Amino acid sequence: MSSQKPSGVQRPLSPHLGIYKPQISSVLSIMHRASGVFLSLGSLVFAVWIFCAAYNPIAHETVNVAFTSTIGTMFLIAWSAAFYYHASNGVRHLFWDMGKGFSIRSMTKSGIAVLCITATCTIITWMIILNGVSYEPT
Repeated sequence: MSSQKPSGVQRPLSPHLGIYKPQISSVLSIMHRASGVFLSLGSLVFAVWIFCAAYNPIAHETVNVAFTSTIGTMFLIAWSAAFYYHASNGVRHLFWDMGKGFSIRSMTKSGIAVLCITATCTIITWMIILNGVSYEPT
């Protein structure tokens, strides 16, 4: 092997990300990171809500009005979807930590399962919340 650079066209050492076709594993990996950030930000909003409940009833009512608005409800739905996604994908990662599910087929199937679980849990949760289903002990 020669230590000299080959003459001719200068090419990058690695290809640019723009040439890669998105795969379910890479998209879900990015979504896992993004959902973690979104959950952190949402937790700060929740902490503000709790703080307002404890120390300032007027501010607490203002936050409640914001949460019950259309945008506030969409934020809460997105936050709960991020929670369910992050939790179910975390279980998927636990199986990977045990050395299971590394074939491309099983990674694709488990990724689709994570998305289905996320959608199902989010829809059921918000059907219960928006329909006002309450639990009354007998």
